[in-house]
Amino acid sequence: MKLLVTGGCGFIGSNFIRYILETYPEYKITNLDCLNYAGNPDNLSDIAKNKNYKFVKGDIRDFKTVDKLAKEADYIINFAAQTHVDRSIKEAKDFIETNVNGVFTMLEACRNSEVKLFIQISTDEVYGSTLESSFIETDSLMPSSPYSASKAAGDCLCSAYSATYKLPIIVTRCTNNFGPYQYPEKVIPLFITNLLENKKVPLYGDGLNVRDWIYVYDHVRAIDFLMHKGKSGEVYNISANNEVSNIELTKSILKKFSLDEASIEYVEDRPAHDRRYSLDSSKLRSLGWRPIYDFSASLDATIDWYKENTKWWKKIKKF
Repeated sequence: MKLLVTGGCGFIGSNFIRYILETYPEYKITNLDCLNYAGNPDNLSDIAKNKNYKFVKGDIRDFKTVDKLAKEADYIINFAAQTHVDRSIKEAKDFIETNVNGVFTMLEACRNSEVKLFIQISTDEVYGSTLESSFIETDSLMPSSPYSASKAAGDCLCSAYSATYKLPIIVTRCTNNFGPYQYPEKVIPLFITNLLENKKVPLYGDGLNVRDWIYVYDHVRAIDFLMHKGKSGEVYNISANNEVSNIELTKSILKKFSLDEASIEYVEDRPAHDRRYSLDSSKLRSLGWRPIYDFSASLDATIDWYKENTKWWKKIKKF
């Protein structure tokens, strides 16, 4: 089995590559990554010399490169994306370029290849906010940030190419991830590293925004599961049912550091901040997948990882 993984030097992509090489030692992986600020080759330094792993520096918008690699692959998993909402609010262009034009380029390359399956890694944010229910895969897309709008556009391209050109495509939409190797602009590693630096943690607004959290290892397990058992042409939600408000999450992290609310710095809320994300992942679970990692224990493990890998995050935390 030959896999082309794009964005494999990022947080989720690097954990996926490591998981696949450990689970299927015979699989061969090519990792295409442009190494932007969040693409860190240190994330995969431990497997860099694995005989079944190859790194190619390149951009998913470069058709010539993507076309060549797609023709060599059985499966393509697209993690490559601009992902940080705050950055998209300040400068949306890069998000459109990568998350829309990049997906278009990859889909065009798939048309020239005999790839067995293209998996587009998307996000729960494409659905927008919901105060009561949980989104299912057929719900309307109502993105509220340039980031989520760009991801929704990429999803729609995948749906169109699946219908029009009969390409074998699966779209996955996952809830908020956390775990090792996550770039410290995201809330959990930002709060952990701030506390390790004896700084306060910045909490948006009233802190009552709700997110559903999943440990990154459960997410990569789900992608692996769908790679082998998912149905082409389908969308699958991925969630672990760990809904907590941002203030609850903050207090949980502070408690694990034996600190109180004096370490919280309330900051002005960001524009169009979605109140609650919630996914119904019954469709995926009906196929046999289940999350296996406990939220609190996984948060402990994540804190321990950042404590033990100070050199890794201090090298890249420049804000």
